Amino acid sequence: MSCPYFYPVEPRASLGNGQNALLPLGDFWTGQCRATPDEPCQPQDTTLRPLCNLGYARGNCVRFPNSPELPDAVRFIIAGDQGNLLRLYYVIERDHHPFAHGPLEYSKTMGAFSDLPDHQNFERQANAYVESYLRRKNEAVAR
Repeated sequence: MSCPYFYPVEPRASLGNGQNALLPLGDFWTGQCRATPDEPCQPQDTTLRPLCNLGYARGNCVRFPNSPELPDAVRFIIAGDQGNLLRLYYVIERDHHPFAHGPLEYSKTMGAFSDLPDHQNFERQANAYVESYLRRKNEAVAR
């Protein structure tokens, strides 16, 4: 689960051990903290992996909003890969319980989702997850 306020920009070089596939966005990503939307910042390396990439930063990150009503983490899963269409499912969590959830559809031909909740961080995280998935899939085919 990644932090809901993390805006992934690019994946870091793969460690080559396959464990990055277990990360919430399918890779270890660099990016921005957008907990304060009008003041985005580059997280320090010491917080990037354990808090931004893994979520549940409440109480551990000074930038995390201090409201118990806001979500803590976002997770995605591939529910199906049928030709041109990727079906995903997402869960946004608060206190380890579903806060919001639903299906997503991604067209490989269009390179886009058909319908996403209107939130910039969520949209970028969903795209980062798909990018990581497709990269790993293409690498597996090339072997």
